[in-house]
Amino acid sequence: MVRAKFQVSSVTNHAGWGGKTVVLSPQYDMAIPEDQRYAKATPSGKIEMTIDNPPAADQLKLGEFFYVDFTPVADVDQSTLSPTRPITA
Repeated sequence: MVRAKFQVSSVTNHAGWGGKTVVLSPQYDMAIPEDQRYAKATPSGKIEMTIDNPPAADQLKLGEFFYVDFTPVADVDQSTLSPTRPITA
């Protein structure tokens, strides 16, 4: 598992269908020892999600911090996926 610390840096409301686009970016306070460790491991990046679930989207408020855990998924049949973007190596 890989863990990163991200802050919600942008929330865009979509009129008409009620969804939101949420962008999270790594932001660190170098006076905090934990942040020093995360800054070394994930100094830059971006996670962008379009969310069509109001209760879920409402939990991601502008300026708040979140831990993001990346845990591998075992036994995924790649042939059945319909990716929105091509998977490249």
